[in-house]
Amino acid sequence: MSTRTNLIPSKKKPPGEFHFMSIHIEAKPGEIAPAVLLAGDPLRAKHVAETMLTDAKCYNNVRGMLGYTGYYKGVRMSVQGTGIGMPSISLYATELIAEYGVKHLIRIGSCGAMQPALKLRDVLLAMSASTDSNMNRRAIGDMDFAPTADFYLLNQAWEVAKHENIPVHIGPILSTDSFYDFSPGSWRLWAEFGLLAVEMETAALYTLAARRRVQALTLLTVSDHLDTGEQLSAQDRQTAFTEMVKIGLETVYRLYSPGAV
Repeated sequence: MSTRTNLIPSKKKPPGEFHFMSIHIEAKPGEIAPAVLLAGDPLRAKHVAETMLTDAKCYNNVRGMLGYTGYYKGVRMSVQGTGIGMPSISLYATELIAEYGVKHLIRIGSCGAMQPALKLRDVLLAMSASTDSNMNRRAIGDMDFAPTADFYLLNQAWEVAKHENIPVHIGPILSTDSFYDFSPGSWRLWAEFGLLAVEMETAALYTLAARRRVQALTLLTVSDHLDTGEQLSAQDRQTAFTEMVKIGLETVYRLYSPGAV
C-alpha cells in the first residue's frame, strides 16, 4: 500500500501544504470533539469511554483503532487509540487535526521509569521530549528541534493534580524508536541528564502540534522500571491508570467550562 495516497495538493492552501484525507479514521464530520485524549492502547480508549464518559459512542473501528466521543461532567470530548510509536501517533494526530479540526490533544500513556525516585503507578507530566528518532531531523532539514508541551495545558494539568491531591512528577522524558534496545543499559546516559522516563510517542506529538499550531500535552503513568525490573500487568496498563486519566479529563473540562474549579 502506498504511503502517499493520503497526500493531495490543495488549491486552498499555500504551496507545499497538503490536504490530508482521513483514511484511518472513519468518523463523519462533527463526530469528534475539539479536545481528544490519545491512548496508545485502543482498549484503554474503550475503557475510558465506557467507565468515565457518559453517552459515549464509537466513531472509529478502522484497523481496530477504537475512537469514542462522549461527555465528562457535561463537556463533550473524545478519546482515540493511536497505536505504538511515533509514526503511528503522527498518523492519527495529523488526521485528527487536519481533517477533524482537533485543537487540544492530550496523550494518556505508559512509560518506563529511569530515575530511582519514581515508583510503579506514579504519574508524570512531560515538559519536554528528547528522542533518538530521526523523524524530527527529517522534518526540519537535519537540524535539532526541541519538542515541548504547551505551557497552558501543562499548567492546567498541574493545577488539576494539586486540586485532586494527585502527586505528579514534572520534567523531561525520552521518546525512543526501540522498545527492545540493542544496547542494554544505554538508557542510563539519558538518566544522567535528568530524564525521568522513556516512552515512544511524545516527541512526534509535540513537534506535530507545534507545526500545526495546536496544543498538546503528554500524561504518563509508570508501568515498569528500567532499573528494578518491576512492571505492571497488561490488564493494569489498560484499566489501572485512573489518576492519570482523571487529570486528562479534568484538564479538558477546565478548558471548556469557564469558571471551573
